[in-house]
Amino acid sequence: MTDGRQGLTKPQPTGDRFGDLPAPPRPLALAVPNVSEGRHQPTIDALADACRVPGVRVVDLHSDADHHRTVISLVGDPLAIQEALVALAAEAMERIDLRRHVGVHPRVGALDVAPIVALTPEELPLARELAAAVSEQIAADLGLAVFGYGEIASHRERDRPHHFRLPGLEWITDEMAAGRMRPDAGPARVHPSAGVVLVGARLPLVALNVWLPEATLTEARAIAAQVREAGGGPLGLRALGLYLHEVGMAQVSMNIEDHRATPPVTAIRAVRRAAERLGVETGEVELVGLVPAEAIAGISPAALGIRGFRPGHLVDLHLGRLRGS
Repeated sequence: MTDGRQGLTKPQPTGDRFGDLPAPPRPLALAVPNVSEGRHQPTIDALADACRVPGVRVVDLHSDADHHRTVISLVGDPLAIQEALVALAAEAMERIDLRRHVGVHPRVGALDVAPIVALTPEELPLARELAAAVSEQIAADLGLAVFGYGEIASHRERDRPHHFRLPGLEWITDEMAAGRMRPDAGPARVHPSAGVVLVGARLPLVALNVWLPEATLTEARAIAAQVREAGGGPLGLRALGLYLHEVGMAQVSMNIEDHRATPPVTAIRAVRRAAERLGVETGEVELVGLVPAEAIAGISPAALGIRGFRPGHLVDLHLGRLRGS
């Protein structure tokens, strides 16, 4: 039985007539959309509110004025997560104009990325199915071009967000206009104010910023170049060197694509060693969004230098609460 929306099927009631079998685990989904707004609080509030459909909880909100970006963490029933992401895309399309957008973080869309996160490899089939359904509905309802990445990428040479962001929106516009690039869903054109949307399915990603209190932008970029995987650093580590004028400080902004292969402690130590070689002081670590408990197992957040860490940063906690509700 479907509810009229493409892709996902409503679960049927299950149970044992003798009452001696436990109920199956409640299927839940996790999504971590990033929107290109990090400064105007009423807009941020409206974007978060768009996600609060029945069956979905907004469990974390992380905004940064210099990045001009907000990361929203959502957990809930898969069909409700699909509804929330489409509502968020519509709200972002209405409120964000990339033609007037300036921030240090690269972006290609008002709703820039909308990943569906599988905590384990066994959950990837559901994540792929949900990401495909989200892509089709955003394209159909809003007329936006959608590109898949991660587990639903249609081209291996474009299977990560940075494959789109680094060349930029102008490059995507030119490639589509020339017929060399087609979206996975939606029209073969870039929306003038909302850009395109990247929808993905992937395993957990850990996002960290290491602050460099006295470093220059050149030094931050040099450190990032040394620690990222492409520069010989740890496996699956992406890094950018940035200078944030709002706080007057540089940082190395990192994404760890596989915390089993490269735990956060490994990435943080790599930054500290690279900084030490340049004679640069390192400061606190900032966690962006949520983290699986196993990613920091065996070492305390304080030992990692993560500022302001709280139990609510553990995605496992929120999923456990929802399954018990």
